[in-house]
Amino acid sequence: MTIPLRSSEDAKIDGSDQRPILGFGLGLRPEHYLEVLEGRPAVDWFEIISENYFVDGGKPLHYLDRIREHYPMVMHGVSLSIGSSDPLDPEYLAGLKRLAGRVEPAWVSDHLCWTGVGGRNLHDLLPLPYTEEAIAHVAERVCRVQDYLGRQILLENVSSYVTYTDSRVPEWEFLSAVAQRSDCRILLDVNNVYVSAHNHEFDPLAYLDGVPRERVWQIHLAGHSHNGPLIIDTHDHPVPDPVWELYVEAIARLGPVSTMIERDDDIPPLDVLLGELARARSLAASACRPAKSRVSEA
Repeated sequence: MTIPLRSSEDAKIDGSDQRPILGFGLGLRPEHYLEVLEGRPAVDWFEIISENYFVDGGKPLHYLDRIREHYPMVMHGVSLSIGSSDPLDPEYLAGLKRLAGRVEPAWVSDHLCWTGVGGRNLHDLLPLPYTEEAIAHVAERVCRVQDYLGRQILLENVSSYVTYTDSRVPEWEFLSAVAQRSDCRILLDVNNVYVSAHNHEFDPLAYLDGVPRERVWQIHLAGHSHNGPLIIDTHDHPVPDPVWELYVEAIARLGPVSTMIERDDDIPPLDVLLGELARARSLAASACRPAKSRVSEA
């Protein structure tokens, strides 16, 4: 099932850090299966939720295989629980490896978090204490996962609403340390940076400046909801202007990064998401131009 990393051409490589550039993608959702197959929209790649395809057959795999014939894909999980004190789940890892063999993704990602303990999955992406002990614990587990899968993985920063009194470093230093020690990559969720910066009153630009440029291989863009003093990462709204503005800052700092729109609830027609994707393309192109060129066009 091997096809080029991009639908129209081989993946471009950012010469400064050899980061593969897939272009601009969408999260693949069942609501859009038929339209994607019949209309072949101008999407460079799709991201799938790994656990949705841990099945032996049926419609999910039927559509997955057919769409994969035409589009590159990446896999994104929500249940690796890399930060938990529970042992890594061998059955989960086996399912992940089987699916990767089927999909041949450009990469596999999950979240820098824990999702359960004592054998119970809480079905939430829970933050970790930012300590040396946690860095060592997570990095060791990431190395084991990568050895088993035979590939590097990407870890995504999560949104958070509480902090730990034991935390000793900012979140971006924690994320960077885990990535460097385990030699994994980073999936930078710009919406999550914005949400957590608001909730914990830190500067989101400090976050962008604090992550290692060469390790950021993917960006998520999504919407959120306001709940009193907190912002909640709900993925059920369009990408809001402040997140777009932070995305421009991210691309200006990081250079071209494979970018996708993530929508998990109140999913709109495909054309609406394609419109957001077109905005991402335009903003990224502008942010990557030299400052002199941008000023001359103003």
